[in-house]
Amino acid sequence: MKTLMKHSWIAAFILLSPVLAQAIPDSFADLAEEQQASVVNISTTQYAKANQFHSPFGNFPGGSPFDDFFRGFMENMPQQERHALGTGFILSKKGFIVTNNHVVKDADEIVVTLSDGKEFAAELIGTDPKLDLALLKIDAKRLKAVELGDSDKMRVGDWVVAIGNPFGLNLTVTAGIISAKGRVIGSGPYDDFIQTDAAINPGNSGGPLFNVKGEVVGINTAIYSQSGGSNGIGFAIPINLAKSVFKELRESGHVRRARLGVRIQDVDKATMKALGLPNRQGALVPQVEAGSAADKAGIIAGDVIVAVDGTPIRKSHDLPIKIARHQPGDKVKLEVIRDGKRKIIPVIVEEMPDEAHAKMPNKKKAMAKHGIVVEPLTEKAADRLRTRTTTGVLVKQVRANSPAAKAGIKRGDVIMRIDGHEVKNMRNFEAYANKLSQDHALRILLDRHGDQVFVIVVAKKTK
Repeated sequence: MKTLMKHSWIAAFILLSPVLAQAIPDSFADLAEEQQASVVNISTTQYAKANQFHSPFGNFPGGSPFDDFFRGFMENMPQQERHALGTGFILSKKGFIVTNNHVVKDADEIVVTLSDGKEFAAELIGTDPKLDLALLKIDAKRLKAVELGDSDKMRVGDWVVAIGNPFGLNLTVTAGIISAKGRVIGSGPYDDFIQTDAAINPGNSGGPLFNVKGEVVGINTAIYSQSGGSNGIGFAIPINLAKSVFKELRESGHVRRARLGVRIQDVDKATMKALGLPNRQGALVPQVEAGSAADKAGIIAGDVIVAVDGTPIRKSHDLPIKIARHQPGDKVKLEVIRDGKRKIIPVIVEEMPDEAHAKMPNKKKAMAKHGIVVEPLTEKAADRLRTRTTTGVLVKQVRANSPAAKAGIKRGDVIMRIDGHEVKNMRNFEAYANKLSQDHALRILLDRHGDQVFVIVVAKKTK
């Protein structure tokens, strides 16, 4: 009896040990207190584009009193603003911040608010729309950066914690478990989402998903909801899929993504029987692009790719995700089934064409710091505005209560000189205008319809 009880106790301990390792934590308070300083609020402002002027009474000759009256009326109409809120997290102590691309897309002004309430104008370093990531930078000190975890090691049922700003409610903490991995929700070719039942709502986008160690394992991105609120189904980008993107955005502002140069599709029952496959796993290659990386390596139409570097490909959707983790020029080993036989084919992956020609984003630093949007001064604009200068930058928008507005800068002004330096083009303007800081004011000389106007722009103080 004693022996039986002893063996039963040992068996029970063995069975319960894995469960005890993932037991429900007593509290997430310590994690929340420790990590809240690394989570930020992101608010964006988008200014409506100025409509081309059309007189309600037909076209008047340029420079006529009627033309000037109606044009001046339209140009002084109040600007319409669109505001959005999101979340981000501090990637490094140097001020780099991660969020979703859809949070900052088309924003003219991005403001980051830290957990202590301090606000900073953010510079957009780069974006990756396909993975829905954006990298920002602020000029701040003594920041608390997050630790990145390993999303591949996370299991369905593991506890996770989300910290964000749902509905603008700062630093809200929610907890739950990982409900599923590898979810495809139709947002793009690299869908590989972590599904969680931790409450995620509008405003959580771009925020971190922590494991119980306080490491970031995901970036909260989307919710499944018919009401606009949390239904217990939220989706996060796995951090392992994003790590290489962070590095590229810091270095170049855009992402160079690898590809094979093949079209792929799932293996159906008919294909499985026709090709003599053991199961329906893998990615069928119905077409190979001429001259592509796959073509050069010897991949042919009709091959079924079943593994990349030893990692199985279960569905066709898995293949681009595995290849995306590589850099153009990397060698990968593809395991294919051809004519019923397995073979290993090494491939040097190439750069995706649309990524190769990606351009740096329009950072619009001037809008964030000074409250203005400028564009090059054209001969047509100079003639219309009756300026005496033919060089400089034209002020297109001025945000109300901004440093520029308080200094008296108006839409239609031409900025000719900053701190004694002649402004010849947009590059000059960015170089001189970005000197504005807490301890410096900019001396600006304007051309306003032929008149010279001198103003001083003083930096907006952060909280």
